[in-house]
Formats: sequence, C-alpha cells, structure tokens
Amino acid sequence: MNITGQHHVAIICSDYPRSKTFYTELLGFEVIEESYREARNSYKLDLLLPDGNRIELFSMPGAPPRPSFPEAQGLRHLAFATPDVEGVKAELEIKGLLVEDIRIDPLTGKRFTFFADPDGLPLELYEA
Repeated sequence: MNITGQHHVAIICSDYPRSKTFYTELLGFEVIEESYREARNSYKLDLLLPDGNRIELFSMPGAPPRPSFPEAQGLRHLAFATPDVEGVKAELEIKGLLVEDIRIDPLTGKRFTFFADPDGLPLELYEA
C-alpha cells in the first residue's frame, strides 16, 4: 500500500460566512481557493495549514446537524499541532473563544486542550 499521508479534512458548516471567518481570521489558515458550486448551491473553501495539510470547508444547505453530545460514531475531533498549547489557548481566548483547561495526556505526557468551531465541531490543540 502506498499511502503517503493525510491530504485534507472536509468539514460541512451551517453558516458559511461565520465558519469562513473562524478558520481564516481567528485561526489564521490561508485560503488556497474558494469556489461556488451552482448545481449544489454550495461553497467550497480550500484552506492551507502551516504544515501543508488542508481543510476543505463546505456549505451544504439542508445538511443535518452533527451529533456531538453524546458523542456519535465517526470523526471524533480534529487536532492541530502546536509547540505552545498555552500560548495558542491564550490567543484564542483573547479572540473570544471558550477553550477548556489544559490537560496532560496520560499516555504521552503531552499537553492538550479543546475548543469548538462555530458548529460545535471539537477542535484540539496538541503539544507537538
């Protein structure tokens, strides 16, 4: 098998302008391309993360909400690597985001915390 890595994560949002602002302005991810798909009445925003990974942000009118509580089967959360969990947490809080207390992963000894995107998708900051 010749799988060489992760290319992207796809996220469907409920409010495209709000989520676009969240991922580009609050998290600072670079826009690669934005397109409108008329046949689907849907936007697609390709975002570049500093490590080269990508997020595809979609608007899909009529998509059902994500079941998060209790946790449902499927994607549990999206984790972002950072050497400075505490610093990024502080930056996000200054921007008005609620961020959980920093915890220690008992298996790796690394620090991590969680916050959520505008649709409640759990996002993790993990010490790298």
